[in-house]
Amino acid sequence: MARFLRWYGSGPLHLLVLIASFALTGYAMVRLFAVQPWEVAIWLVGAAILHDLILLPLYSLADLSALSVLRHRTVTGPTVPWINHLRVPAFLSGLLLLVWFPLVFRLAVPYPGDTGLSDSVYLGRWLAITGVLFAASAVAFAMRLRRVRRAGHGDENRPPAGHGAAP
Repeated sequence: MARFLRWYGSGPLHLLVLIASFALTGYAMVRLFAVQPWEVAIWLVGAAILHDLILLPLYSLADLSALSVLRHRTVTGPTVPWINHLRVPAFLSGLLLLVWFPLVFRLAVPYPGDTGLSDSVYLGRWLAITGVLFAASAVAFAMRLRRVRRAGHGDENRPPAGHGAAP
């Protein structure tokens, strides 16, 4: 097992899941290319160009901006890493927007027969989901910060190690 971990870098379950995901992706690609080969190829090339030339610079700039704005604050007590508490809800919100943008921005043909909803509800619901994601992330961050500060304050009353203190 140690030899496999050294060779592969992770456990056999990781390799099995990776192979299964590649198999599922391959199956989906074969099925999609059999039905609409040009549309799928255009979509894949367009998605790669959109991501690499437009979206990656935009969210990299947003991430660097968040880091630079909040990096220069003075810290008086124990801290926890905070940037992922911004990245995760922003990523999930952006992913939802990417998937549902025709409905959120009312660019799609209405689907009342399929969903029973008019296209006027999607923007409000996407904003509500985004708010809930950021609120849940803020609560998780506050709980982590509280736990770390409690542990830090408990250590302040204890004398430093090696000064005759009993363990």
